[in-house]
Amino acid sequence: MTRVTTADLDRLEFRAVQSGDHAEVAAELLGLADSVDADSEISRAELFVRAGEQWEMAQEFELAARAYRRAIDDGGITIIDARALLAGALLELDLVDDAYAQLERLRAEGPRNLPTYIHIAETLQAHGDLKAAQSWATLGVERFRHQDVSPYVHDLLMELLRIRYRVRVDLGLPEDALDRMLD
Repeated sequence: MTRVTTADLDRLEFRAVQSGDHAEVAAELLGLADSVDADSEISRAELFVRAGEQWEMAQEFELAARAYRRAIDDGGITIIDARALLAGALLELDLVDDAYAQLERLRAEGPRNLPTYIHIAETLQAHGDLKAAQSWATLGVERFRHQDVSPYVHDLLMELLRIRYRVRVDLGLPEDALDRMLD
């Protein structure tokens, strides 16, 4: 069994950026996920997610989707909900109905954190579904805006508000109270 730290993960991802060999790093991350200790700093599910992200950078969306499904099956905590990441990979594969089904399941449960809302809004925006991107960004802002938050969460909230603002402008919608939170 293996213990994986944040520093280990940073080194692997930095190597992928330096070398451009995202597929090799993705395969290595999958290997680590298959052998990681239960008490590892980085969870098995997060390793599957990171492998999926590397597969996406390598333009291997089927392999990315497979890694995200493994993260979902594992059930462990991840920074961005693996179902949101899977939806993005499915959109890349032009499996639109499957992608939106994932997003609807996620909406029904309510994503637990801002990084997931940010990912969904950015993904939908990139795929041209501005109305859905606006809806997800609004849901995330509404959910987290009244919470007593750390500076990190505040920065994420501001990022989501900026995404929402850009999408709103692209949609030609008038300014609203949530936009004024950016002032």
